[in-house]
Amino acid sequence: MNVRALIIDDHLLFAEAIKPALAAEGVEVLGVATSGAEGLRAVAEHRPDLVLVDLGLPDQSGLSVGRAIAAEHPETKVVALTALEDPRAVRDAVRAGFHGYVTKDTSTSRFVQAVRSALAGQVVYPRRLAMRGARTAEEETARLLASQLTSREREVLALLARGATGREIAARLAISPNTVRTHVQSILTKLQVHSRLEAAVFAMKHRLVDDGGPPAAAAE
Repeated sequence: MNVRALIIDDHLLFAEAIKPALAAEGVEVLGVATSGAEGLRAVAEHRPDLVLVDLGLPDQSGLSVGRAIAAEHPETKVVALTALEDPRAVRDAVRAGFHGYVTKDTSTSRFVQAVRSALAGQVVYPRRLAMRGARTAEEETARLLASQLTSREREVLALLARGATGREIAARLAISPNTVRTHVQSILTKLQVHSRLEAAVFAMKHRLVDDGGPPAAAAE
């Protein structure tokens, strides 16, 4: 895959153990950072394609580290690699901008597949965690995908679901047509759909929009 990766984990034996699996996929591991601060410095310096973050770091939450990386380096895919099996942690990680959540007891083949999927832009997580509770797997997947949308993207999606054109959305929200296209492309990527129609159907099916009128315009 010709991918450059960084591991942020204070458990060096585990970090060393996953290197061969990554190397077999063409992933070059640039190094292992053993703290959040060290990891953030390394990401800023090397700009890796992929960062694997343990949520239990010694100096700060791996969740906050991943959130900072996602915000400052949106081109970098961030995957939680943790022993924590908690559905709430999965939800928090996705909301923070992580592209995946993999537990440390995952088999090598599943770990490699999760890395591939995250690099392809998908959001990956253990279904056994998402399925705890009342939601079906499909509902949980939809909710996790939708949780990545910004408030502005939700406004655009709501208008798409009501049949508004790009020009109508631009006028309604007082933004340029180019900005609308940018928001729409981001929505398609985050929801893993391929067209405006699919996005609208997704929104209606999973009740991401209400039945009222268009939302009030917000500041850009």
